[in-house]
Amino acid sequence: MIDTALISSVLLPASLGIIMLGLGMTLHPSDFARILRQPKPVLIGLGVQMLLLTAVCFGLCLLLNLPPELAVGMMLLAAAPGGASANIYSHLAGGDVALNITLTAVNSLLCLLSLPLIVGFSLAYFMAADQAVPPPFGKIIEVGLIILVPVALGMGIRRTWPQWSDRVEKPLRLFSVLLLALLVVLTMVQQWRLLAEYAAIIGLACVLFNVLSLLIGYAVPLVLKLPRRQAIAIAMEIGIHNGTLALFIAFTVLENSVMAVPAAFYSISMFITAGLFAAWLNRPARAA
Repeated sequence: MIDTALISSVLLPASLGIIMLGLGMTLHPSDFARILRQPKPVLIGLGVQMLLLTAVCFGLCLLLNLPPELAVGMMLLAAAPGGASANIYSHLAGGDVALNITLTAVNSLLCLLSLPLIVGFSLAYFMAADQAVPPPFGKIIEVGLIILVPVALGMGIRRTWPQWSDRVEKPLRLFSVLLLALLVVLTMVQQWRLLAEYAAIIGLACVLFNVLSLLIGYAVPLVLKLPRRQAIAIAMEIGIHNGTLALFIAFTVLENSVMAVPAAFYSISMFITAGLFAAWLNRPARAA
């Protein structure tokens, strides 16, 4: 049996730090300044992800009558920012990758405020009778440091050694994806009994949430008159979540392995559905 302490105290913080370091090495100060120059697509993307998709996830939890701990895990997943892999899928689908980078960077910072609020609400609503405890303030600071310090370090490396950063950024991103896959496998091995018990219902919830995220993330920007490339970027950004962050918070902040189950399922299904969605966007009829 895999030691849960090893996953939560060593592997998850290390992998999250590596992922955020790789993200930082793709960022420029101009990515943040772009919000002031072109606020509309960024605000729409953040609004869809932080408000609309949170409401959709909450509705799914009620509709499917998920057990309380799994419902909190789903809401934790919805609150997590976009994953770095969204940039890859956005590129493959013809999206605005610069917008993806900006959204990932901004949302990774904003989630330090929004994530505790969403998780706190979820704990109070779904587990009111189960002695729910809000996330400890000290742990939230720890999450913030694990996000901010590697990002700042990565940006510093990018500025000091730009050519070297260009060479290692893609291999580091690939390593991050493989590391996430390893963590998901270890988590699933550790929680095999729970996964088998809840496979049908949590699998359905994750796939539905993923598909709705992609479709809503694509449709809403088009309705609001954004270019198709930006709509694709927003769809990928809100369809591919930072599963490592969700796993880390479930294990270390909430100290509840059941709440990690949705993130483990979603981290597998999102790559499959995002790949199919990219193929649909690139179908010949669309290109014509």
